[in-house]
Amino acid sequence: MDNQTTPTTPTTQTQCLLKAQNLSHKFDYTLFEDISFELDQNQTIAIIGTSGSGKSTLLNILSSLLAPSEGDVYFNEQNLYKQKKDKLLKIRREDFGIIFQAHYLFRGFDATENLEITRLLSANDIDPELIKKLKIDHVMKQQVGELSGGQQQRLSIARVMTKRPKIIFADEPTGNLDKQTADEVMDVIFNYVYETNGAMILVTHEESLAHRADIVYKLENKELKRIK
Repeated sequence: MDNQTTPTTPTTQTQCLLKAQNLSHKFDYTLFEDISFELDQNQTIAIIGTSGSGKSTLLNILSSLLAPSEGDVYFNEQNLYKQKKDKLLKIRREDFGIIFQAHYLFRGFDATENLEITRLLSANDIDPELIKKLKIDHVMKQQVGELSGGQQQRLSIARVMTKRPKIIFADEPTGNLDKQTADEVMDVIFNYVYETNGAMILVTHEESLAHRADIVYKLENKELKRIK
């Protein structure tokens, strides 16, 4: 892929999209506590940390999937966990795009049909340029079970991006990809964020990938520390 330059950020006033306020979470033990930060439009944040430090749990809380033990999460100044269930589902369906470590594709359907389901739910057309950029245009008629792990991961990312979410939450999005393909896929995601006035929170163990983000935090010893 040719080297891509980061699009110029629009000169419009920056808007806070997501705010974490005094988040704590525990299971049988305290995973983390008193975490606060903000995510603005046109901004990318990466969170790194050792396995078991709570990165994925924190991402689940931020993306509306898991209520925190303490604290609040605000999206567009609305407290997520005080919304009615249908309102929360609407935000999750229309505004949030969640890239999981697992693919969660529909088995028994081909690649195109998986994207068609998203198209119907979001009322957004499938972007053929996106499919080409992710290098899965040649497998769109294949069944999900016939795709390699890397192809399934890229299809999963295409499905999320077809929604055109305001915020992308990505949990180890390139874990099944080789280095070159991972870089190309992340180029697509980063450019999407900046071109659409969106935002992203990325969880990864790869520090080189993390440092592509505007802000980098490290989760350790129950605290979230900014390192970039």
